[in-house]
Amino acid sequence: MPCCTKCRKAESLYYRAHSGEYLCKKCFLCSIESKAAKTISKYSMIEYGDKVAVAVSGGKDSLSLLYVLKLLFDQHPNNGNEIVAITIDEGIKGYRDESLQIVKDFCEHLRIESKVLSYQSLFGIDMDQAMIQRSSQKISSCSMCGTFRRRAIDIAAETVGANIVATAHNMDDQLQTFMINLFAGDVERIGWIYPEPVQYTQNGMKKVKPFVEISEYDIAFYALQRDIPFQSEECPYMNESIRTDLREFFNRLERDHPGIKYNAFRSMTKVSKVLRGGMSSSETKNCSRCGRVSTGDICSVCKTISIL
Repeated sequence: MPCCTKCRKAESLYYRAHSGEYLCKKCFLCSIESKAAKTISKYSMIEYGDKVAVAVSGGKDSLSLLYVLKLLFDQHPNNGNEIVAITIDEGIKGYRDESLQIVKDFCEHLRIESKVLSYQSLFGIDMDQAMIQRSSQKISSCSMCGTFRRRAIDIAAETVGANIVATAHNMDDQLQTFMINLFAGDVERIGWIYPEPVQYTQNGMKKVKPFVEISEYDIAFYALQRDIPFQSEECPYMNESIRTDLREFFNRLERDHPGIKYNAFRSMTKVSKVLRGGMSSSETKNCSRCGRVSTGDICSVCKTISIL
């Protein structure tokens, strides 16, 4: 491998095809950490004194985010920020147990408080049970799980006193979500993709995505170079979603046309910003069943539970 493009000193170990950069280990790690810091600053994601609950699943993205935020907070101890890990146990036998242990051990290593909540304790049903009970209904596993997970993360963050929820959605995730909403004709949801955080829930909590401008491939390599342990096994129910097809589609395009993901991401961000600005502020409602903020009379969580 040629010499590092950045420092011009060390031998490179990573080639970033879309930019043509050859990076040594030190410069590569720095590029990821500085990019996350710039994204946080660019979109005003985290402010002085915020307590951040990081949604940690046990995968490469979320554990890398936890590590990077801990590193950034330790570099600026006077900012008064706190960090805590929150993990959701969906109740998928033979899959979630391994990741729960990985998260527990990693949090102990970083000396970070961790909190675990389960679908069973919150909703009275886990994913394995839900997959059996939904047999006669046209509802996908990812739709059910996503609905439950978002609510569970909110509740977990509230129980630890956090005012910010940080998720490890990366650039690839954003592109896939944009396309899913585009195909579904859901223009309003496209507006919500824009990375600038907004307050939601009764307590005015904000959700942020510090990795939103970093590719999934870069994050995977970062985790390997930082020796971050993570669960590599994928969810057994994931193939019901179109997201898998979109991931493969974009990866194939990127292999043949390096940089196309970044171009698409920039275009998507411009579109979502315009749509976000044109969205009317609808009157806040509360679910008639659980009392939480909802866009309709009954929230998506209560609707899903009633279907099951």
